Amino acid sequence: MSQVPVKIPLLRWGKPYESLDVVELRDFETGEPVALLSQANAALVERDLARAANAQAALRAVGLDRLLDCLTRAADLYEQATLPIVPGGGPELDPAAFVELQAATTGLPERLCRTNMTKIAFVLRNLREILQALALGVRLDWLWHGYGRGPRGEVVSLQLQSPVLGAVLPNNSPGVHTLWLPALALGVAVALKPGTQEPWTPYRVAAAMIAAGVPPEAFGLYPGAQELSHTLLAHCPRSMIFGSAATVQRYRGNPAVQVHGPGFSKIILADDQVDKWPEYIELMTESVVANAGRSCINCSSIWVSRHGRAIAEALAERLARLVPRDRNDPEANLAAFTNPAAARQINELIEQGVREGAEDVTARFRSGPRLDDRGSHAYLLPTVLYCGSPELRLANQEFMFPFVSVVECPQERMLSAIGPTLVCTAVTEDDGFRRRLLDCTSIDRLNLGPVPTHRVDWRQPHEGNLIAFLFKHRALQLAEALDQVLTV
Repeated sequence: MSQVPVKIPLLRWGKPYESLDVVELRDFETGEPVALLSQANAALVERDLARAANAQAALRAVGLDRLLDCLTRAADLYEQATLPIVPGGGPELDPAAFVELQAATTGLPERLCRTNMTKIAFVLRNLREILQALALGVRLDWLWHGYGRGPRGEVVSLQLQSPVLGAVLPNNSPGVHTLWLPALALGVAVALKPGTQEPWTPYRVAAAMIAAGVPPEAFGLYPGAQELSHTLLAHCPRSMIFGSAATVQRYRGNPAVQVHGPGFSKIILADDQVDKWPEYIELMTESVVANAGRSCINCSSIWVSRHGRAIAEALAERLARLVPRDRNDPEANLAAFTNPAAARQINELIEQGVREGAEDVTARFRSGPRLDDRGSHAYLLPTVLYCGSPELRLANQEFMFPFVSVVECPQERMLSAIGPTLVCTAVTEDDGFRRRLLDCTSIDRLNLGPVPTHRVDWRQPHEGNLIAFLFKHRALQLAEALDQVLTV
């Protein structure tokens, strides 16, 4: 890739702003600069967030139905149009150039970049249906007006807790941006801190929405150093953050912050189905390798009471066929680690776990070492571990590549041993075990039956209901309604 680096300014409630402080984004293979990303500082973000009510007012002036129409149009623009990086001129990117730049800075193959574009466009096209499902029977216009009347004349009121949703965004997969998209349709402005390697998606989403008629004043995009995350979370009454297990622990119990951390997603083959495990090998493979294993909804462990080593060997033989390919190869399935030190650290953690008793079954099927270190970047080749006990440290671990542990554990102990689980696919027809699964508070999203862990029904919350997070049920009495009740 040889071109003049693209300048990416801040977006301060719709107005581009080039900072004197910039960071170079480089092609992970060649080291060539591909973008100059302006950096925000805490004082600037604090000043802008003080005007968040004005950003929300611009959205509310559009109205619910018209805004939903704009967001539907934005889907086609996002997926197909040539769009400026920010409104008001500047460089423009067609979809091919967007994908090329995104792959260059994130290490994600271009094929998967396009897949994630399709996912985001799908959510934009279906926001009305998605929001109606998230609202759990509350009409969307009631959310906009502050209250409405139920079928028996009762007053229903949900109070919006913030004019703006702050979001500290990650680098691992563009698909996670679907989680903040519905905020705009709820009349809530967004203040976003893009990932250091993946600013492309939030900027293009904003450009598509603005081109479709969403007020530019509703968007604040503030790339910056890690310290900026604390500023954003401290000054937004409602915000979300994506991060590590340490991030989850730091904000656990804070009602103003919705935390998205590691998923530790799992497949359970129950006692009544585990003897038929070969029928589910495709389910397991797809759940592990989809999106290069970068998502929190990829399967990171498979729990069985028996046949664990046989399952691990069958999976390892399949996954060992996946090898690094050029990022523009239509069959590329593995993503590069643009920070090779991170890959080395993960590799050493796995090696330590093997020394502690986990068995790397993949080692006998691949032709070289797990770590493919190329200096400027690195790959970790797919890894399947066999863990004969849930007490082993790597029995419940998650890494940002196709990695899975096959864990043997008696069924009666599984639900007390699995720990926090974003997605659990449980293959069973045992009514008693299904009841226990439904009652298990460790599981956020439950798939009963052979549903791949990464398959998401967008009519249900992925991890946390955004409407429940942004709105609070409150008591509201209208004088005319009160008079009617008193006279009955």
